[in-house]
Amino acid sequence: MKIRRTLATAVVAAVTTPVILLTVTPALADAQASAASAASAAQQRGAQDKPSIEELEKAAEKAQKAYEEAEAAYQAARVVLEAAISDDAPLAVAAKEAKKEAADAATAKENADKALADAKTALAALPETATPEEKAAAEKAVTDAETAATAAAGAKTTADEKAAAAGRARDDARVEAVREYGKVQNALKAALAEKEAADKALADARDEAGNPGEPSCVPENKLTTVINGLPSKLVAGSTTVFSVRVTNGTKKTFDKVSPSVNFHATDNGGHNVIDDAFHLQWSTAASPAWKNVGEDHKAGSISALKGGAHADVKLRLKVDAKAPAGHGVAFVAGNYVNDDETCGGNFSSEYAFELLPAGSSVGDDVEEAEPGKTPPASPDNKPQGGTSDVANTGGDGDDSGSLASTGSSSPLPQLAAAAGGALALGAAALFTVRRRRAGSAS
Repeated sequence: MKIRRTLATAVVAAVTTPVILLTVTPALADAQASAASAASAAQQRGAQDKPSIEELEKAAEKAQKAYEEAEAAYQAARVVLEAAISDDAPLAVAAKEAKKEAADAATAKENADKALADAKTALAALPETATPEEKAAAEKAVTDAETAATAAAGAKTTADEKAAAAGRARDDARVEAVREYGKVQNALKAALAEKEAADKALADARDEAGNPGEPSCVPENKLTTVINGLPSKLVAGSTTVFSVRVTNGTKKTFDKVSPSVNFHATDNGGHNVIDDAFHLQWSTAASPAWKNVGEDHKAGSISALKGGAHADVKLRLKVDAKAPAGHGVAFVAGNYVNDDETCGGNFSSEYAFELLPAGSSVGDDVEEAEPGKTPPASPDNKPQGGTSDVANTGGDGDDSGSLASTGSSSPLPQLAAAAGGALALGAAALFTVRRRRAGSAS
């Protein structure tokens, strides 16, 4: 089975998987415990001593932080899992090498056994007229062959044991990575549930107070944002036109809907963030001129999206020709704001893609990137001749619109930052903005 080698070579060995995950989960657990403790304390006060709006806001902020850390841990654990099950993982490479050594040892033993049999046959075939010297030489050949055969048998046994141990170590690391990944998935679900409960408690308290002030933004899973037409393989130096479809699956009309899109990528080594090589612009039927997607990742806006309706935003992605081969993820989310200041949105979905060097050819049958689906790795990332412009278009507008971000040399915190920090899209972003605005007004 082919698996995407996204950042696999940049993650330190599958053998370090437990270490990496152990550094992620305690911090996540602490944040969740803190948020849960605050929420629990507030709930236990009873009707005679209800928590204040300020206390509920703090509880909601802690729950939000716990959720963001859980999301970051989830992204990190997924990268670790991919590294652990990759054929390029150190333990997998060691197991493959040990298996080859065992096969070579088996061949050497077969050759040694044949040489012994040949020496014995030669000794038995000596004529009665053979000289003492000839007999002695033949007997010595048998003795030497026996010694070599014994040594080859011992070497084969040792190689077989080494191969078995290496295979067990590889399998154990993979099982551990899958087990830890499952724990982080469950932690993310729990953190989301706690965050939603804290947000609801705050919204209910504001409503009950009769002066809610700044309305709370709420998650709206029926508002969906989907990327269409983004290839699972991009080529440095190419221009790609694709779209985002925003669908209002509710029965309500949203006065203003805004999709948000961001690209995050590293080179194949995983040490260098190459976000600044991606330049994204947007265009709509109401505003056809190409405009840059800025640091807020907002890709235009859609007015008065009725219940059951959908609308598309056209996007144009330009990748610098000097961008190195690598892997990346496109994040997309959406939010709405109504005239009465009610607001909400959905959380980000990710579309993984492979970045090929300039001059590579991807062919006409390249698959589209799909949410949650990792593209298969190419046999190599060397240029194969020709150029690839998936949809090279002209149009007006500036060619800038860089989506640059900074990161450390490790791919794990980079991906975590992209998922949990730099791309706090949709409802999560609106929650933060609303709370800050309410705080500044108090």
